[in-house]
Amino acid sequence: MKRFFVRWLEQYLFFPTPIQRLIGILLLPLTLIYCVVTTYLRVSKKTFDMGIPVISVGNLLVGGTGKTPVTIALAKDKKESAVILRGYGRESKGLFVISNRGKILEDVTVSGDEAMLLARSLPNSVVIVSENRIEGILKAKELECKVVFLDDGFNKHEIKKYDILIRPQKEPENIFCLPTGGYRDTKMMYSFVPCVLKEGSDFNRVVTFKKEEEVVETLPKKLLLLTAISKPQRLLEYLPNDIIMEDYPDHHNFSKEDIEYIKNKYEGYSIITTAKDMVKLETYDLKDLYLMDLEVKINDDALKGVEKYIAG
Repeated sequence: MKRFFVRWLEQYLFFPTPIQRLIGILLLPLTLIYCVVTTYLRVSKKTFDMGIPVISVGNLLVGGTGKTPVTIALAKDKKESAVILRGYGRESKGLFVISNRGKILEDVTVSGDEAMLLARSLPNSVVIVSENRIEGILKAKELECKVVFLDDGFNKHEIKKYDILIRPQKEPENIFCLPTGGYRDTKMMYSFVPCVLKEGSDFNRVVTFKKEEEVVETLPKKLLLLTAISKPQRLLEYLPNDIIMEDYPDHHNFSKEDIEYIKNKYEGYSIITTAKDMVKLETYDLKDLYLMDLEVKINDDALKGVEKYIAG
């Protein structure tokens, strides 16, 4: 029932049916109030210079548009960098240093799936989870980092930063803000930030299939996609047409019951999953587990402003 509701909500927010459009129209007064409040918060907050270059990677839409792989692509060649994020789905609260220049200090229950993926992907960086981004930046400075990347930091208007917005290749039909549509801020904000990275023109996704770290060219015929990411249907374009999908809500922590259900229902199937899911699934005894290794390739011209900002 929960999964049905999540799918219905994603359709309502981005590609609504006529009935869902009608529901959205009825909610337009609330959307107007939401836009007024978000605009007030944006213009009323005093901005603090943290004394360190801060790069925010964000998006205007609810759910995933590729912020984490873009953050990895931006930070992987930056020594003495820190990545700070809230850590959605973690079982902890407060500030934790998840990794310090390749040394993993916490497990995935403390970090959350995205932070653990960042920690494993960025051996030269410090990865910090904190609801309070200012505290996270101060910790990064204490650890002698020279540049900070905020994963999902667009709405942190109190911090002086260089904003990057990720824009999807296929944009929603529903252009309204919450609760009528899936935008967290008005679409016109694309025109007010220094850098917009649009998929398909400024960056592309490259998918490689792996099993036990080895690249594989051919996937098994009986294949199950097991994932807990936002808008999981976007993965299907990279996979065989006859694949079966079992999807859970974004950041879902797989339980023993979930895994037993999958094993019993899909006996004889191989399983493929994302890197974000793999950091949670690898603790279970799953046979024939394949990885969709997604890497983002960003055009150099799109990053000139970022490099200039970091250089000061």
